[in-house]
Amino acid sequence: MEQKYELIAKTFMGLEPVLAKELAQLGASDVEIGRRMVSFTGDKEMMYRANFQLHTAIRILKPIHHFKARSADDVYEEIKKIDWTEYLGTDKTFTVDSVVFSEEFRHSKFVSYKVKDAIVDQFREKTGKRPNISISNPDIRLNMHIADDKCTLSLDSSGESLHRRGYRQESVEAPLNEVLAAGMILLSGWQCDTDFIDPMCGSGTLLIEAALIAKNMAPGLFRKEFAFEKWPDFDADLFDEIYNDESLEREFNHKIYGYDIDMKAVNTARMNVKAAGLSDIITIEQQDFKNFTQPANKSIIISNPPYGERISTPDLLGTYKMIGERLKHQFKGNDAWILSYREECFDQIGLKPSIKIPLYNGSLECEFRKYQMFDGKLKDFRSEGGVVKTEEEKRQMAEKHRFKKEREFKKRLEEKEENEEADILNFTFHRHDLSKNRGGHESFDRSGKERRERKEFNKDRKDFGGKDRKDRKDFKRGGKREFGKKDFGGKKRRFDDDED
Repeated sequence: MEQKYELIAKTFMGLEPVLAKELAQLGASDVEIGRRMVSFTGDKEMMYRANFQLHTAIRILKPIHHFKARSADDVYEEIKKIDWTEYLGTDKTFTVDSVVFSEEFRHSKFVSYKVKDAIVDQFREKTGKRPNISISNPDIRLNMHIADDKCTLSLDSSGESLHRRGYRQESVEAPLNEVLAAGMILLSGWQCDTDFIDPMCGSGTLLIEAALIAKNMAPGLFRKEFAFEKWPDFDADLFDEIYNDESLEREFNHKIYGYDIDMKAVNTARMNVKAAGLSDIITIEQQDFKNFTQPANKSIIISNPPYGERISTPDLLGTYKMIGERLKHQFKGNDAWILSYREECFDQIGLKPSIKIPLYNGSLECEFRKYQMFDGKLKDFRSEGGVVKTEEEKRQMAEKHRFKKEREFKKRLEEKEENEEADILNFTFHRHDLSKNRGGHESFDRSGKERRERKEFNKDRKDFGGKDRKDRKDFKRGGKREFGKKDFGGKKRRFDDDED
């Protein structure tokens, strides 16, 4: 029987319950929710499947040593206790990433250096040689986490963040992170039993993630590689079996529609959809949201409109007022979910949400709000058996500390109403100490623009992993994966083109 061990799945704030549910459905044991992570136990197959199949995980870590340390010397000595020949050889390369929340350890890079020194010194003392460091493409990735004096050293089994699916050929400005998009869809409770619509689809991330969920396709299908493939104990046959298993995939008997006013975004989304082999269920057209009309079939809208931070738009408040008007008059009998940042924007929608879910989009603490659209008056809707807020939604909204105690959306200063039609970026905002209000995340200047992004949200690079596949079947080889061929006759996820 395969040995089971502790594993950690990292995710974004607010997506922990969704990730925990995914892990339980995958068959993981001892699933426990933490802060931006979910711990669980599983064997090698579970670790492979977690990397390959989870929609809302950023990376999967395998802890190999827990200890307490109050100084850099303590860290050094503890790391030297590990027999590193089990994981590394002098012909291999490695890198160390550190995350530190401690008064004793204030610089994560310094911690990384101490871990590196301990490993290198052990090899020198035993063999007279040492493994080298590689930042871009190491054989082994290590993750050091320190909270106060509690330290955990883990093997990073994912490598590049799992949000980099591999299907994105081109991008638009400020694309939605793939893991966040999948989390939004799963949070909505969509059962894949209706059409799906994103009326402001950008590069198509929500559309593609919805299609992967609808067809129960593994999001890791398009990736070039995972870090565990370079481990000494990598089981290629086991992973090929997992990779080529289609038994859980299903038919989707509805449609997914995307619209955008920008033709460049439409073309980009179409290219990404084609690369993912999902053109059969996703249709994308150029259309302004203000021209949106009642869909013929039961549908759900999930969308991430601009909110004047990384993307600006003329008359931002007017845009949200239009969104509310379209939903009220042209989306009756359906549910809509909107992710946004500013209270002013939500106010302009003019509709009462049934639930508000706090989510981070990059460094911005946003809200994901559900609007249940019905025809007529609320009293009549309820008298006919309509439910605006489910018992679960009531329970969630009643949770204490759901939003940060000191949290507040950015407020306009004493601004005159004659400027109300301008973009919200032109207004003057209070300078907040976001280290208090945003849980230690990024700070903003007076215009509201970001000074820096969190590392988890690196700007998307081009990935030519998908080429122009007509559909997923075109790159299936009916057996083991193969790298570097132009012929897409196999189920293939390796390609010649390097990332930018």
